Amino acid sequence: MHCGMLNVNNAAVSGIELEAQFLNEFNNKEHDLDSLVPVMIQHYEKARECIDINYYGTKRMCAAFIPLLQLSKSPKIVNLTSNYGLFRVIPSEAIKSELRDADNLTEERLDEIVCRFLNDFKTDNVKGDTWPTDISTYKVSKVAISAYTRILARKHTDLCINCVHPGYVITDITWNTGQCTVEEGAKGPVMLALLPDGCPSGQYYNQTELSSFE
Repeated sequence: MHCGMLNVNNAAVSGIELEAQFLNEFNNKEHDLDSLVPVMIQHYEKARECIDINYYGTKRMCAAFIPLLQLSKSPKIVNLTSNYGLFRVIPSEAIKSELRDADNLTEERLDEIVCRFLNDFKTDNVKGDTWPTDISTYKVSKVAISAYTRILARKHTDLCINCVHPGYVITDITWNTGQCTVEEGAKGPVMLALLPDGCPSGQYYNQTELSSFE
């Protein structure tokens, strides 16, 4: 008898740096992520790295593990997304409409949208009416993960595939400005990993609560 198998994709980078002069005086107790926006530095190499790790890295892991998961009795994939990965963070109504179309959005089209963002970023053409301008690459990478989760769930109905926002966790990626401990942040992913057979697939969870991609 085959046992249940699980693939949890949680690797991520922010795609941004903080100004060196600011870091010398930084005190995480005095800041949250939004207050750091004025001292954030975004450049193309970091953007490319962020998309490669957060989005394409997740895709590579899923492609590698799905054949093994399909041999399992209770296969599950848990993708770590973010509340920055909700579709509403994309200003463009046209792009947002495509991302929302769970029945028709394809992986190929999602790749094209991500590539368009990177091209716009490289040419300094990230406009506020199309893309988010603050923490932009991280947000686009996590929106892509949210959309990809639904595409994957539609394609692989024999697997339970969901994504989860773990909360604003105190880790290096938030410069330790988070509000949740690592243990608290693990509760949502662990809950999804232990969902019973026949549970919903292609869903978004805000920590341990079933929520909306919107």
